[in-house]
Amino acid sequence: MHTIVLVDDHAIVREGFKRLIELEPDLDVVAECRNADDAVEAVSRWRPNLVALDLSLPDGSGLPLIEHLLSVSSETRIVVLSMHDGDPYVSEALRRGASGYVTKGVAPEELVAGLRAVMNGETFLSSDLQERRAGRSNAGLDPISRLTAREREVFLLLAGGLTPKQVAAELGIGQKTVYIHRASLMGKLGAGSELDLYRMATDRGLLPVNT
Repeated sequence: MHTIVLVDDHAIVREGFKRLIELEPDLDVVAECRNADDAVEAVSRWRPNLVALDLSLPDGSGLPLIEHLLSVSSETRIVVLSMHDGDPYVSEALRRGASGYVTKGVAPEELVAGLRAVMNGETFLSSDLQERRAGRSNAGLDPISRLTAREREVFLLLAGGLTPKQVAAELGIGQKTVYIHRASLMGKLGAGSELDLYRMATDRGLLPVNT
């Protein structure tokens, strides 16, 4: 069982995140915190696998709290969940030790995929942040060329109309893994839906005409 501590000063937001996370049978929210002091106490007690941290807290910014929590429990990984999507916030959070940054506007499955990616040792940015960074660093390149081999497989199957469950069966991988690849490739491609993927694939002649 993977243990998670939620840190957000809004009770409604915490409850929504908790319900979403605990739909996953192997994820357990062991503590909910509304401020930095509560977060430090909870991390000291539980030594969780992961902290989901809002940056806007009543007793100060969550940015310095990232380093503080890591000093308390170095094995704990931190994902920022924030309404702030500006690069200064993202870059500073990662510099201070966060392993992921997810904006609060993303789809629920992308949040769960991000948490899992970070717990698997990866660094994760939500698709909207990936899109923005990819646009700056890869201007003029076909975004499909930036996909990994597995992401390209998932891309073509989703573009061809398969559901994530069907893609998982087709490739022999877990459905949650498909969601991780889906979030990543949609960020790289700047896609907002499977319809966008279909259009990209057909524009490039990557799908049969009758798909």
